[in-house]
Amino acid sequence: MHKIKIIFILITLSLLQACSEKATEPTSEELVEVKNYEWKLVTSWPKNFPGLGHAPELFAKYVDEMSAGQLKIKVYGAGELVPGFEVFDAVSQGTAQMGHSGAYYWKGKMPAAPIFAAIPFGMNASEMNAWLDYGGGMELWRELYAPFGVIPYPGGNTGAQMAGWFKREINSVDDLTGLKMRIPGLGGEVFRKVGGVPVSLTGGEIFVALQTGAIDASEWVGPYNDLAFGLFRAAKFYYTTPWHEPGANLEFLVNKEALTALPPHLKKIIEVATKAVNQEILSEYVARNVQAMRKLTNEHGVTVKKLPDDVLQALKAATKEVLAEKSSQDATFKKVYQSYEDFYQRIAHYNGLSEQAYFNLRR
Repeated sequence: MHKIKIIFILITLSLLQACSEKATEPTSEELVEVKNYEWKLVTSWPKNFPGLGHAPELFAKYVDEMSAGQLKIKVYGAGELVPGFEVFDAVSQGTAQMGHSGAYYWKGKMPAAPIFAAIPFGMNASEMNAWLDYGGGMELWRELYAPFGVIPYPGGNTGAQMAGWFKREINSVDDLTGLKMRIPGLGGEVFRKVGGVPVSLTGGEIFVALQTGAIDASEWVGPYNDLAFGLFRAAKFYYTTPWHEPGANLEFLVNKEALTALPPHLKKIIEVATKAVNQEILSEYVARNVQAMRKLTNEHGVTVKKLPDDVLQALKAATKEVLAEKSSQDATFKKVYQSYEDFYQRIAHYNGLSEQAYFNLRR
């Protein structure tokens, strides 16, 4: 009987050992090697530029961390791989898998594109995000870029941008006649309507153009970025009245073919990372603009001014004309703008009862 027990125990131990060895053997699925990816991301901004240039770097960092290094993204500043104004083409053609820029730069390809950056006297940052996420804006944006094989994602927001830097005072709308100003997108077309001469320049070209007199004025972003570029050294008057970009939405561009080749979890990581960066960049601008404005006025003696009422009224009237003309000329522009305008009217009414009412009351 004792021998039988010993034999039974030995057989049991052998079976357990065999099962254990079998359990530790890798399956065919486990033997499949995890594929790593390396992407290029081109931008319209100087490398590591505060705010604008921080967004793609932060995105690359988040993707690397969340994917445990499976997807690594190398960021190129404007001109390092492609010029700043060729970011969209580079992503569309697959020269780079991603880009970071502003939709108003592509108005030559798609008249409706600037709507996804900013409309003069239009929605602010929080309202723009609400339209994109819950008002049908994102679907229209992706529909617009689809023929080019490009998928857009929100890529941060600068908040309300300042009217810009001027080498001479603006006392009436007549002072805008013939004035050469760096101003892109729909704001540039509105500026032309009131007699100005809009000029298209990348951020890195602004200072020299102002300093040499190639342009008379320039909008850029706001105190945070304007201080970094030293624009106060090239133009004396800082007009702060926001009108042309009340909530400038930035964009990440992704090559559709490259995105399709990724496994599902990496696609989700890209989506989540863009959402995180979109909010973080807005928060950065809100905080840093406050600090930079104090430095501009207290340390550099910048003359801060508001645009005259007649100038603002002329710009508002010109904005209505430009939007009406573009809607009549391009069916896609009309479709996108109608969605934007419908949402704007609803949210402006509500914010008049809430946010604006509070702003009017607070100290």
